[in-house]
Amino acid sequence: MQPDTEPTGGRARRVLLKLSGEVFGGGRVGLDPDVVSAVAREIAAAVAEGVQVAVVVGGGNFFRGAELSQRGLDRSRADYMGMLGTVMNALALQDFLEKAGVRTRVQTAITMGQVAEPYIPLRAIRHLEKGRVVVFGAGAGMPFFSTDTVAAQRALETHCDEVLVGKNGVDGVYTADPRVDPAAVRLDHLTYADAIQQGLRVVDAAAFSLCMDNDLTMRVFGMGEPGNVTRALRGERIGTLVTTREADNQGVTP
Repeated sequence: MQPDTEPTGGRARRVLLKLSGEVFGGGRVGLDPDVVSAVAREIAAAVAEGVQVAVVVGGGNFFRGAELSQRGLDRSRADYMGMLGTVMNALALQDFLEKAGVRTRVQTAITMGQVAEPYIPLRAIRHLEKGRVVVFGAGAGMPFFSTDTVAAQRALETHCDEVLVGKNGVDGVYTADPRVDPAAVRLDHLTYADAIQQGLRVVDAAAFSLCMDNDLTMRVFGMGEPGNVTRALRGERIGTLVTTREADNQGVTP
């Protein structure tokens, strides 16, 4: 199957995979080793084919800053707690990737030298060029920024061709929440402008805007079917493609 987007400059395909905390927890609080191991094997399959993979991980399986702040915690402190949760997920993914035979580096926006490298974009790019997976933890290192926005920023700074957003419970972007509205329809293609105007909250508006302003494509796909991570990393047409322009200008069949 032909990919929807081609790597730029004749180099290998380079993508940023965003994994939510819910993926790591298997939909529950904590870490599900079987789920993380399965995701690591799917990433390893794409890396073996030459795809350069960076990963941004969420931490919602441990802490959600916004939710903690609603229960009385200071929002900044709650967000920092959430960032530490993402680092735990990043280290777990690193371990399972290395067990799958993939050299992996974790870089964090909050310095913690005993467990990870600091986030240095040029070093991350060099790791990717050498075939290593780079996992970014600790979000942006600042409160009030979601890991969705961080995924877009890291993808731009490391010159990725596409942002891939793996979701639990849905297999793409729908006209409404399919878990609430049975009439919701999945969209094969969507523009950022339409997503923002229609209030489709598959990722936050800041992430949509950052991708739109920099003409970076995004693919939203479901994690429920085995093999989907590998397919998305390869560039196969699954889920929903989100771009700056309409489908007929992208060479994409809606």
